[in-house]
Amino acid sequence: MSVLLALDSSTEHMALALVGQGHDAFVDADGGALASQRLVPDVMALLKQAGLALAAVDAVGFGRGPGAFTGLRTACSVAQGLAFGAGKPVLALDSLMLVAEDVRQQLLAAGDPGNPGDASLDVWVAMDARMNQIYLGRYRWNGARWTTVVEPLLTDLDPLQVLWREEPPTIVAGSALGAFELDTGNARRFPATASRARALGALARQAFDAGLAEDAANALPLYVRDKVALTTAEREAAKGATTR
Repeated sequence: MSVLLALDSSTEHMALALVGQGHDAFVDADGGALASQRLVPDVMALLKQAGLALAAVDAVGFGRGPGAFTGLRTACSVAQGLAFGAGKPVLALDSLMLVAEDVRQQLLAAGDPGNPGDASLDVWVAMDARMNQIYLGRYRWNGARWTTVVEPLLTDLDPLQVLWREEPPTIVAGSALGAFELDTGNARRFPATASRARALGALARQAFDAGLAEDAANALPLYVRDKVALTTAEREAAKGATTR
């Protein structure tokens, strides 16, 4: 099995994961302004504890966003530098999908029947984007990996609430649940993650197995500040997705 290294600093929490060949190790720590100072030393410490050189890693994953501007740049540049140095590809991972994966893992750990292995697990992720706005995405589990139903975007609160009144969600996760008084109807709510690092590792494995590794030169953060609110077309697509 391939060995994968992944890192994310898209929020105030930093996550590191090393997975494969019995070397599974995870770090959940404070990030924010500290991430730029901690990422490289903590990555090297993680590899040292596992008895691995960077060259033994098959790919380097990073949380591409959306999220905090500085955190996204930091994760991307560190992942790119590590990958270039080792001659390895990168995995650009959706930082909102990471939250959906954490929900799946929480349900699995609880033995919850609400976490089937088919495509009926549908999660809206709503993260606090500051300035009274929300990073939003919608994801569906297909039995092996996540598919994206609504691509990550930035939305104001009012259009999101209109959408959810028209098409009530079944599961909503993310920090926006604690930051705003969101009406989610009868949806199950997951305002906090159990372990961003474990979810990150699982997401990296899913992406690698799906053949999504790419040249490190192509590594880019995902910024969505220039795209605000849900368009009519996106709202219709989001509603229609539940009938497929």
